[in-house]
This record gives sequence, C-alpha cells and structure tokens, in this order.
Amino acid sequence: MPDQPTAPVVQAIHLAKASRLPMQAKDQAEVEAGRGIVGDRYHGTRHRHVTMQSRETLDEAARVFGREVPSHLTRRNLTISAGVVPREPGQRIRVGEVLLEVVRVAAPCKLLDDTIGAGAQEALRRRAGTVFRVLEGGTIRVGDPVELSSPEPRRA
Repeated sequence: MPDQPTAPVVQAIHLAKASRLPMQAKDQAEVEAGRGIVGDRYHGTRHRHVTMQSRETLDEAARVFGREVPSHLTRRNLTISAGVVPREPGQRIRVGEVLLEVVRVAAPCKLLDDTIGAGAQEALRRRAGTVFRVLEGGTIRVGDPVELSSPEPRRA
C-alpha cells in the first residue's frame, strides 16, 4: 500500500525584530489582520506581512546546493512540513486560524550566499517561498494545520 501524503503543518516559526538581526525560533506567534506578525521586522508594512516556505522545497534546494538549507537562515517566517506553497497572487491559504493571501514570490537575496554558503541564492531560485498579506489574524502555532487550497474567508 503506498504512503498517503501527510497533510502539511507549521514546522517552524521564525521572527526577527529588525532586518539584520538573527531570526529567533518561536513556538507561536500573534498575527494581526492587515499588519502581520507582532514582533517581526515587517509588522505594519503595507503588504509584506508573512513569508512562508516549505521544508519539502528546501530539501529540493539542498539536493541542488549539495548540503542542508537550514530554514532559519532563509529568513522566512513560517516553514511548513510538506507541499508547495502557493505563488499566484490572490491565492489564499489558511494556517491554523489565520487566513493569508499571496502577494508575490519571495525572491532569494544575495545575503544567502553569505549566511548559508556560496551558491545558496541560486539553489533557492524558484524555491524561496512566498510573501503573504494577512486577511484574518489570530495565533499561529508550531503543529497547526496548513490548508494549501484556496479557502473562502470565514463569515462572521
């Protein structure tokens, strides 16, 4: 009997208080609609509220790169355990109680070659995750389910 695909969950949460500070691992994070993750460097920005990547995609980048790609060094906020993170603007996903909408693909920056190693930026091209805006806030916790199909917003 073939293995059944495992539903994706939040595997890691990382925040940084400022752009050049190291990412800090968290067990949970408060997320505000229209503002982003409380305590993160992008909280309150116009559209870059949350960034997300998939461990499955990072493992693919590691095969190209030739060694591990640690999730905290990519500087993305959320790492999910499996699946492909949506990339098409307007697509929606639910992470625990939080509803996110794709803004754009997150391009890998040149700093990755400094923090992960020479060639990391190229290995992460098309694998660096997605930038989201927050439509519905709440708390995101490690282990929360991730609904990768486009859910409709909850009606009050």
